[in-house]
Amino acid sequence: MNIQIFGTTKCFETKKAQRYFKERNISVQMIDLKEKQLSKREYLSVKQSVKGVENLINTECKDQTTIALIRHMSGEDQDEKILENQQILKTPIVRNGTKATVGYQPKIWEEWAKG
Repeated sequence: MNIQIFGTTKCFETKKAQRYFKERNISVQMIDLKEKQLSKREYLSVKQSVKGVENLINTECKDQTTIALIRHMSGEDQDEKILENQQILKTPIVRNGTKATVGYQPKIWEEWAKG
């Protein structure tokens, strides 16, 4: 398994994800979204894997203005706005190759470990 965790150091759910993999001796690459953001290619891969933008956005984040704006956009405009404002993404984003999850998803990660 090649696990990447995108999140922030202050995010409780990201810390839980890191602990989940550490307890199972699975090495992870942690990427702090405040230091390095998702590339367009990574974002599109995650979006496809989680079946759409609506599953990527943290509807409870502070930036409600940007969320409202994104909801009224479509297609590439929506993707570009999200890439410019990655603070609205739900975390952690956990990638395993082409597979990805958003939020704390131990049942799915367990399936990945089984192969």
